[in-house]
Amino acid sequence: MAERILLFIPCYNCAPQIERTLGQLHAVDPALFDVLVLDNGSSDGTVERATAAAASLPMPVTIARNRANHHLGGSHKSAFAHASREGFAHVAVLHGDDQGRISDLVPLLETGEHRRHDALLGARFAKGSSLQGYSAFRTFGNRVFNLIFSIVSGRRVTDLGSGLNVFARSVFEDPAVIRASDDLRFNVYLLLQMIDAGRDLHFFPISWRETDQLSNVRLVSQAWRTLDIAWTYAFHRKRFHEADHRDRPVEAYAFDVIARNEASHG
Repeated sequence: MAERILLFIPCYNCAPQIERTLGQLHAVDPALFDVLVLDNGSSDGTVERATAAAASLPMPVTIARNRANHHLGGSHKSAFAHASREGFAHVAVLHGDDQGRISDLVPLLETGEHRRHDALLGARFAKGSSLQGYSAFRTFGNRVFNLIFSIVSGRRVTDLGSGLNVFARSVFEDPAVIRASDDLRFNVYLLLQMIDAGRDLHFFPISWRETDQLSNVRLVSQAWRTLDIAWTYAFHRKRFHEADHRDRPVEAYAFDVIARNEASHG
């Protein structure tokens, strides 16, 4: 039996983009993925548009909504728990706001690159990447942060967390993941956890675009909170490892299924 890959698509108020995101999958081999579109309480019709777009896809698609506001990190934990229960070998992540291209990832999956590493991490600032609509100021800031985290972690980091990644079971079943922040800093904590666990990480170049997406990031406060992660990790490593980094610990991360496209893999 072939190893199964869950394509997890987190979304929040992505109504203008979710149809385009799911539309990318028409060019993908239907046997490659089972798809989980996981909404975090959108108020703009994201779920309805996702359900309509999923109906024509040739692979199984589940449309679901978190039972509570779990934010981006908590949505990952919901998807990871689902993947563990359902026996998936890998979880691929494609954000629902149509900034990333699944076509950047598919060739790596087709050659089995995901089996040779614990994580494939899309890197917007790696050599060979392409950025569209991304300001020079934000690009510079991200490169500075990548350098800081490369220094404090002792590993070369070319992106602290994009919206295109693949994680093996060794990552998504690691009990330490539950202690990572549930907010937008989740990927930073996850990255440092993977580095400390000695995971085999492979950064790969991606194309990334910003057109009609609405960012939920407050740049200044997010920058200070990210710097605080680097400081704690560098100078209070024991505290970093032992702490629960969530603002409000959650007993269980769960979602309700809204709709299913029962298409088979053929």
